[in-house]
Amino acid sequence: MKNISILGSSGSIGTQALDFIAKTKNEFKVCGLSVNSNTDILKKQIIKFKPLMVSVFSKDDAENLQKWCNNKKIKTKVFFGKEGLNKIATIKNVNMVLSSVVGSIGLEPLLAAIDSGKDVAIANKEALVMAGNLIMKRAKEKGVSVLPVDSEHSAIFQCIGKENKKSIKRILLTASGGPFYKSNKNFADITVEDALAHPTWKMGKKITIDSATLMNKGLEAIEASVLFDIPIDKIDILIHPQSVVHSMVEFNDGCVMAQLSNPDMTLPIQYALSYPERKNCYIKRLDLTEVAKLEFFKPDFKKFKCLQIAYKCAKTGGTMTAVMSAANEIAVKFFLEGKIKFNMIPLIVENVIKKHKVIKSNNISKYIEADLWTRQTAYSVIKKLI
Repeated sequence: MKNISILGSSGSIGTQALDFIAKTKNEFKVCGLSVNSNTDILKKQIIKFKPLMVSVFSKDDAENLQKWCNNKKIKTKVFFGKEGLNKIATIKNVNMVLSSVVGSIGLEPLLAAIDSGKDVAIANKEALVMAGNLIMKRAKEKGVSVLPVDSEHSAIFQCIGKENKKSIKRILLTASGGPFYKSNKNFADITVEDALAHPTWKMGKKITIDSATLMNKGLEAIEASVLFDIPIDKIDILIHPQSVVHSMVEFNDGCVMAQLSNPDMTLPIQYALSYPERKNCYIKRLDLTEVAKLEFFKPDFKKFKCLQIAYKCAKTGGTMTAVMSAANEIAVKFFLEGKIKFNMIPLIVENVIKKHKVIKSNNISKYIEADLWTRQTAYSVIKKLI
């Protein structure tokens, strides 16, 4: 039996992971759960899975939830804030931590989990973009596994298998293209509703907007570079509207390996949690005669400026990717709140990174400081632009 903690259990990845766990028989024990503020979902999860500990963001929510647990005679202990996240990530008997929180807040509990000897299944791309090299170095030192949950990185992981990394010529990272890769609509006129209408995947709001700007694919390229120790120049992006080929790896001999399945996050989540085993999965099986065609296009780096920015920051290295990711996070927040236009997202990110003096360090505090600096700077940049 694997004992598991899930950071971000009310989100898309977290809820799907728990759905999978519920279908297994005595293979997983849920020991810890965390949410930001959705205590309604968390209460249902507590009743169903009876975790030892849970965490929420605010102290008030924690106190109210603890009273509710006590009234229900539930023994679950409730914590809050960053300390709460770290407690969920480091529960003594937990074997694996699934990190599916959104944003840089996931970095510290991820490192805490690694330091306490837990394998991690990671869907928190911002942490890897922010300080991925340090995360992977720490994981190697501690002898723990870092298993990708994103469908693209899961595909790459499966394609590489036990191959020697020196035999990899390039990674072909696929992207659905989001709702606008063929659109001639002026980006300034795109509404929040337009940008949230993803043609293939049902995801959280932040990642859906990132998919619309293609920043998500830029973040994933950086993620892939870190996870698989591959230079960013060896990672190419292909627009693949059908979202059936989840990514490919080309080897030196010209062989290209691909992982295909119907677009459903259940499979990569299940694979990460069950690794190295392959369990029966209940998603619809792939029928290529039904799909009929698989299309691939080169992305337009001029149209989707966020891709340009991501590759540029990846080549710069150091704290630059942390700054880019945090600036994008703030810009997306303002767009979702209706305070800026869609076309201003890359403009804000670009203005912030221009102000940043890159630091290259093995000290994680430097990356956290860069993240905090970015958030303050982004607000002042946005204020001037609007």
